[in-house]
Amino acid sequence: MVTSALGILLIAERAALLSGRDDEFVGIVLKGYTGLRWGEIVGLETEFIRPAAVRVEWQLYELDSGELHRCPPKDDSHRTVDTPGFLSGLLTGQVASANVKPCTCHGLRYLFSGHGAANGAARRPGAKLVDVARAAGVSTGTVSNVLNRLLAVALDTRDRVEKAIADLGYIRAWASGENAAHWRRNGFATWLFHPAATGWYPKKAPEEARPVPLLAEPWPGIPARGRGAAARAEACWLPIARGLTPHGLRHTHKTMMDEFGTPPKLKDERMGHEDGSVQARYSHITADMRRKLMDDLTAVWEQSLDARRRMSAGSPVRVLDTLLREGQ
Repeated sequence: MVTSALGILLIAERAALLSGRDDEFVGIVLKGYTGLRWGEIVGLETEFIRPAAVRVEWQLYELDSGELHRCPPKDDSHRTVDTPGFLSGLLTGQVASANVKPCTCHGLRYLFSGHGAANGAARRPGAKLVDVARAAGVSTGTVSNVLNRLLAVALDTRDRVEKAIADLGYIRAWASGENAAHWRRNGFATWLFHPAATGWYPKKAPEEARPVPLLAEPWPGIPARGRGAAARAEACWLPIARGLTPHGLRHTHKTMMDEFGTPPKLKDERMGHEDGSVQARYSHITADMRRKLMDDLTAVWEQSLDARRRMSAGSPVRVLDTLLREGQ
């Protein structure tokens, strides 16, 4: 199963709504527009983000024990993957917001951290601080002030925040833990990617498969969390791509390049593949080939933004909202 440029954008937006942060939006767009392997994205260190490219030097390989082993990319496919301007901008923003502290498991600073609540989203579907902020129309800092320094907040703002806390069933303890150091393959696919792509949480004992419950406004809906979430739901998501997996975004990127007519040598370089045939030895990548691919990727990205803008002028996801409003 593959998807389109618009599918990448919509799935990325939903995943960010499920997590309550921008990381998942940037990570899914990165995968869809570079074809990086899962371990290469999880193991992407901030020092390998270039002004117009990503350098693949390492991956984090998840062992059966759950340990994440830092090792070279598959088949030693070290490479530099060009990034179009819009993606370079997203990555630069992500670097600025990434954790300052190195992870405790490797002592390195990674572009993406895990999400502590994501792995248990179905079992502990508690509203997050960001959900309260969105519902009340304030910043997360204001919500924190209501929780910790009540007198520092104006009365009308305090009332809005307290109403949002009550409406969402927010329980403070659920948001108190730190994020996990890294995404986990199964947790990301099960509780973020699958419901974003299909609109349904998967069957996972003791829970049956069920639609993601949504508060209808703002569009495309905010996941309802906390006790009685299903009863408070006003809408649910339609499926975007049933059967799509995170790895399917790698296939999607290859298929995009096929549609563009990208030369095989350049496709192999981006995907980390190697063609040992005689014909491949006599083929070479030129600057014009690279430039055309970046132009093609930018064109389908801008088309997807235009299509998303026609659905709704803004987004509850901060980074996407900025992109949508910049084009108005």
